[in-house]
Amino acid sequence: MTNEDIKKDDLQNDEDIDMKDENLDLNDEAEVDASDDEKYQDLMDKFMRLQADFSNYKRRTEAQKSEYVELGVKKIANDLLPVIDNFERALDSIKDKDSTYEGILMIKNQLTDVLAKDGIVEMDALGKEFDPIYHHAVLTEDSDEYDSGYVIEVLQKGYLINDKTLRPAMVKVSQ
Repeated sequence: MTNEDIKKDDLQNDEDIDMKDENLDLNDEAEVDASDDEKYQDLMDKFMRLQADFSNYKRRTEAQKSEYVELGVKKIANDLLPVIDNFERALDSIKDKDSTYEGILMIKNQLTDVLAKDGIVEMDALGKEFDPIYHHAVLTEDSDEYDSGYVIEVLQKGYLINDKTLRPAMVKVSQ
């Protein structure tokens, strides 16, 4: 073998090795691409779950905020209802409808208007059928005017908040 033959043979061997390396590189790239796709899918799944968790968290905290506000309104209203009752007792005790009566009536009306803005209204119980959800029966009495099971007298007014019972009316029920 001559030097030229040896050089040609070496050159051919080098090309074979280069071709094998290129084939290895292509296979590695295919594996890397598949691996990258899996990582990408995994990250996308994690991202979507995180986004859903955050959305659920926001919804939950908004619901809690509204519950706390509603609870606060109920607490304040329950504290103010005896004040309204006392205003009504004061109005009932005044015989002369003078300026004192008018002043107390104005304050009572202003207070009930403030409560009405938050959905708190007086319950209409007189003459209605007794319902333990809305009424608290403290007395029973025979009545010629009403059938059995109807409210014949309201002893303490009841109040509703957004059509739910805030304070049941204390009533006298016909037998």
